[in-house]
Amino acid sequence: MDNKTTRRRFVQQSGLLAGGLMAAPLLSRANFFSGAAGTIKIALIGCGGRGTGAATQALSTKQNVQLVAMADAFKDRIDSCHKAITGELAESGIDKNKVDVPEDRKFVGFDAYEKAIALADVVILTTPPGFRPIHFEEAVKQGKHVFMEKPVATDPAGIKKVLDVAEIAKQKKLNVVVGLQRRYQNSYRELFKRKDLIGDITSAQAWWNNDGVWVKERQPNQTEMEYQMRNWYYFNWLCGDHIVEQHVHNIDVINWFKGGYPVKAQGLGGRQVRTDKKYGEIFDHHFVEFHYADGSVLNSQCRHIPGTMSKVDELIVGTKGKIYGDTGIIKDNKGNTLFAFDRKTENNPYQAEHDELFAAIAKGEYKFDNAEYGAMSTLTGIVGRMATYSGQVIDFEKALNSGINIMPKEYSFNAAPPVVPNADGSYPIAVPGKTKYF
Repeated sequence: MDNKTTRRRFVQQSGLLAGGLMAAPLLSRANFFSGAAGTIKIALIGCGGRGTGAATQALSTKQNVQLVAMADAFKDRIDSCHKAITGELAESGIDKNKVDVPEDRKFVGFDAYEKAIALADVVILTTPPGFRPIHFEEAVKQGKHVFMEKPVATDPAGIKKVLDVAEIAKQKKLNVVVGLQRRYQNSYRELFKRKDLIGDITSAQAWWNNDGVWVKERQPNQTEMEYQMRNWYYFNWLCGDHIVEQHVHNIDVINWFKGGYPVKAQGLGGRQVRTDKKYGEIFDHHFVEFHYADGSVLNSQCRHIPGTMSKVDELIVGTKGKIYGDTGIIKDNKGNTLFAFDRKTENNPYQAEHDELFAAIAKGEYKFDNAEYGAMSTLTGIVGRMATYSGQVIDFEKALNSGINIMPKEYSFNAAPPVVPNADGSYPIAVPGKTKYF
């Protein structure tokens, strides 16, 4: 799929651009941010571990930045995040006044994000990714610059929304950075500059294999909605499965170096080891063949099984050689090293994302429109999940235009989530050959 053609077709097929968002006035360079002495005000939406890290990194930039509002579905998450941020800043010797969030600017609940966004110039979106499309939409509607973590959605309908809103953000000249940090990492940037050394890319491999992540046990008196929100990694409407939530990093590297996106996918996966009901509905392993229009194939694997081989990396194969992502090395087909990245010049890409974003905002520059590639690489992971869950060959364009929406109809702690357990507490699991999408 050609990037520009694809984007144009997606936008034409959507009705959002005709809606109220486009009626909002476009921003000029003179009003990129407001506040005394040029202070760039930040609102943090989503106060878990990644939110804590992202906010701390934003406050660690060289600009005059201040955290002024926080929002989360849970008050205890806001409080623990606030404590962690102030503690990290103190340890780093950063001015504690960079955090100015009194109790009346700690917003709690499903609609808390709207109030926090209204108080800021830049919005950090780090909730579970299922909420990303509606939070991104509101931020752009209010004319705010955005840092949003990957992935940017969990279903095709969410991807459509993000692509539509991304076009509006461009019209408003709002900077949008997505937390696919390898694009901000020195070693990967240097490899990308030299990718022609390997000739035409013919195939690639990508891995995200490790033991898995945390589990939040069910607590007494929790509603089903609260339990799933607390244990969000194991429910597709919130997380997207680990092929979307984590493996999107490696998938994005291949899409970046390819300069495009797959057109179809097929694969296999299952739930062999992490079968307990506490693991919700997701698989513990996926293997997907992603096919690009030029005939090249990405063989992608991700696994969450303790005691197995751990590997998070990418290998890109061309007609003249190979690129080894994690080690930062390029070799020809005889094994001769053509380029080796100097590790002494490596950076912290998580910090670089914020350094570059806030530097641009402070200068009144429009430089970043990461939302489109963030959405398309997220879609790649979603299509991979659809392929492993069903055993079908999944067409990308058909998937995107399917309208599949797995989000709740109502956002309330007393509402029923999209998937609920049966009488013994187990959740329905996809079965290849029986689960169907089209």
